[in-house]
Amino acid sequence: MGLQPYKDIPHTRRNALTGEWVLVSPHRAMRPWQGQQDAPDTTVMPAYDPQCYLCPGNLRTGGARNPHYSGVFVFDNDFQALKTPGSRTAQSPPRKNDDLFAARPETGICRVVCYSPRHDLTMARMQPAQAEAVITAWQQEYAALCSRQDIGYVQIFENRGAMMGCSNPHPHGQIWASSSVPHIAAQEDTMQRRHLQQHGGCLLCRYTALEEEYKERVVFSNDSFCAVVPYWAVWPFETMLLPRRHAADITDMTPAEKTDLAHALIRLTTRYDNLFRTPFPYSMGIHQQPCKGASPQAWHYHFHFYPPLLRSASVRKFMVGYEMLGSPQRDLTAESAADKLRALSDVHYTDLRQGSAT
Repeated sequence: MGLQPYKDIPHTRRNALTGEWVLVSPHRAMRPWQGQQDAPDTTVMPAYDPQCYLCPGNLRTGGARNPHYSGVFVFDNDFQALKTPGSRTAQSPPRKNDDLFAARPETGICRVVCYSPRHDLTMARMQPAQAEAVITAWQQEYAALCSRQDIGYVQIFENRGAMMGCSNPHPHGQIWASSSVPHIAAQEDTMQRRHLQQHGGCLLCRYTALEEEYKERVVFSNDSFCAVVPYWAVWPFETMLLPRRHAADITDMTPAEKTDLAHALIRLTTRYDNLFRTPFPYSMGIHQQPCKGASPQAWHYHFHFYPPLLRSASVRKFMVGYEMLGSPQRDLTAESAADKLRALSDVHYTDLRQGSAT
């Protein structure tokens, strides 16, 4: 695909979804794999932690008590980053003509999604039916929040691991529904609309088909989804999970596709854990069409996984110096990262035998 001349020399790659560029310096990684060898993580988490504010029946930090839930549990965040309309939120606009100090009120709703009552589970250790229940909750929350007149965008995400700022290991994610479309989603909206106008088709439909044709960045695929290290990846082992059929949001999913997505989420997070034999930290998020004025023909929903680890369970990639002042930079090419992830087993490193139950 024309990358051979750039295999060993510095070059930049364009992110087709945002229009931004990343510096790739493959010559800095032209050496055998020298990852630090950390001992496998053997931490055993309890199925229930009486001190965990997300476990069933426990008191949360904000004073509410969790019900004795047995499946997925969703509740309003006790310390929301956004406030609903009508609450004590500043509504005063900036002074006239103060364009250098622009500000606007932002309202919304923040929710927490507990994936399971089990304190010791992660997505990688779930059974497919348990993962499907999480997907169903995402669909229901997206549909309900997007139906509100005061909501413009719904961002579903998960921060996993202390390295990503997650203070509680109980399996959970978050949903922030805001009155306006956040910056990155707005960039993706612009680029996908532009591609539709210029090429007459969906950007990510075309991209997914090309990645499956080239195969060099594909980690795995099933009937409904393709996991790839994106051509423009910034983080060392960044991935995208792409639906093979065009759909603008996660509510447009057949039962078979939901099952395939559950399997894909488990397979991908298992491979992450297996890479350095540790519970792999990451930030995951779903990008899908905005709630108002969207273009379903242009929008193709997708999952982003941004993990910070670089060479071992304790050696991470830092975005500093040039990355903060110039542009993102990486040494390990997307193709090399995909090779490493593709070679890993679908069986979790903590399992002693194929198909052991969680």
